[in-house]
Amino acid sequence: MNASMAFQEFQLAFGRHLRDPRGRERPAGVPARRAGLYRELLRNNLEGFLLACYPVSREVLGTRRWTRLVDAFFRDARCQTPYFREIPREFLRWLTETPALPVALPPWALELAHYEWVELALDVMEVPTPAHDPAGDLMAGRPVLAPALMNLAYQWPVHRIGPAWRPRKRQPVQLLVYRDAADAVRFIELNPVSARLVALLQEAGASGAATCRRIANELQHPDPAAVVAHGAALLEELREAGAIAGAAS
Repeated sequence: MNASMAFQEFQLAFGRHLRDPRGRERPAGVPARRAGLYRELLRNNLEGFLLACYPVSREVLGTRRWTRLVDAFFRDARCQTPYFREIPREFLRWLTETPALPVALPPWALELAHYEWVELALDVMEVPTPAHDPAGDLMAGRPVLAPALMNLAYQWPVHRIGPAWRPRKRQPVQLLVYRDAADAVRFIELNPVSARLVALLQEAGASGAATCRRIANELQHPDPAAVVAHGAALLEELREAGAIAGAAS
C-alpha cells in the first residue's frame, strides 16, 4: 500500500471512530484524549447547526431525546451535500427516512421539524423577483406571489406547538409561509379554499379574476360573484401582508 492509500485508510478509520467511538477502534498512534476532544468539537459543531434550525423541536423533545437523536445522526447519517447550511435539511431527511429512530417521537414531531426547516429554507432561498407593479390591479392582471414562498398542508398545528402547548389530536392546518420584501419570514394560516386559490396562482399564471372564477366553478357556488368579491379582498390582504408582491408588469 502506497503512502496516499495508507493515509486515506487512516482517514476512514479515524472518521469511523469519531462517529462511533464505542463501536469502532481508535487508529493506532492516536491518543484517546485528543480523539475525544476532536470528536466533541465535531459533534458540537454539528449540533450547533441543528439548534439554529430546530429550537422548538429541541425544547419540546427535551434534552435526553434530542441528545440521542443528534448522537445517532452524527453516527449513522451520510449527508448528500458538503454545504454546512444544508445540515438541517439532511437531518430532516434522516428523521423522515430512518425506519427505527433511537427514541420514540410524538406523532407531530416530523411535521414540526419540517415546519422549522421551512423557515430556514425560505430565509436562505435565492430566487429572483419577477418584474411586477407593486400597486398593479390584482384582478385584471396576474398576481405575483412573493418569490420565496411555500403553500403547506399539515395534519398538526405546527405553528402553535411549543414548550407550553402540545396537541393531543390531529388538527389539519394550511399555512402559507413566505419571505416578504423586507426579508422577514412570515406565515399566514389559510382555510382550504384560500390555500387552493394560492395554489392556482402558483400554477396557472392567470389573472386574479379568472382564478377566482375558477374557484367559484370548482365549488359549484350558487353565487359566483360573491366568491369573486371575496377572492378580490383576499388578494388585497395577501398583498398587504407581503405574500403578494404586486401584479405582473
